[in-house]
Amino acid sequence: MIRKTLISLVVSALAVTSTASQSNDKPLSPAKVIAQSSQNEWRALDLENTLILSLNTGDVVIELNPLLAPNHVANFKKLVREGFYKDLNVYRFVEGFVAQGGDISEKKQPKTASKSIAAEFTKTTEKPITIQLVDSKDGYADKTGFLNGFAVAQNTTGTQTWQTHCIGNFAMARGNELDSGGTEFYVILGNHRYLDLNITSFGRVVTGIEHIQRLDRKPKTTIEDVSFNPIRNFVVAADLSDSPAHNIEVMKTNSDSFKQYIESRRNRPEPWFHHQANYVDVCGLNVPKRVKTTEK
Repeated sequence: MIRKTLISLVVSALAVTSTASQSNDKPLSPAKVIAQSSQNEWRALDLENTLILSLNTGDVVIELNPLLAPNHVANFKKLVREGFYKDLNVYRFVEGFVAQGGDISEKKQPKTASKSIAAEFTKTTEKPITIQLVDSKDGYADKTGFLNGFAVAQNTTGTQTWQTHCIGNFAMARGNELDSGGTEFYVILGNHRYLDLNITSFGRVVTGIEHIQRLDRKPKTTIEDVSFNPIRNFVVAADLSDSPAHNIEVMKTNSDSFKQYIESRRNRPEPWFHHQANYVDVCGLNVPKRVKTTEK
């Protein structure tokens, strides 16, 4: 009897200690989640699917999305590599909406690439694509999350997947006809989810969005003045021996740390926050990035 009582007391004491320990384990802040992540939870950019857009104030690093829009990615790289954007400009800037570039005259003809390309608004698959879920109560889709670093949305079964129009989304402008896009690109400057499924999104700005924001708003002469926000250069990062993209690492969005990062952003644990919303929008999450670490 005494032995049973002693065992019971020990078990109870361990349970109390465990509960106390759990209560002292405060959730990590987003910054601490990033700091405590392991090296294998980060990846380098795929330089073959990364672009460098050079503007007057600096370089913009753009990661392309061949999984969801393979034809747009392939055609756009052809345009870049053949020098289509040489002497062109970012000719349209709408505050808080888009910065659009390319050939405003619509007269320039590609050498090897296509002038127009069939829309790739969504990726339809027989088997569901697994994403890192963020929200299943989204107003524009059945669910939202991340796939290979890109903010995406899906139908209930996960057999239709598309990129969302969050800040920095890189997409193909078009006319009223669905397949009229091909050369005119834009970077979205706000969260405009109503554009989802209406335009082909095929990339995202990783770094350099500030250079997009610094573009001039209106041309000093005519709208076709190519000295207005000129494109200094547009290249595939793999074609350079060195570039800003060579030194960037981004957190893998299928990693445990990124999942923890989502939850940390959903309910911010820092002392400053006196209200926790228990919610985070997919557009409110920036994929962590850093300068590539050097292995010793």
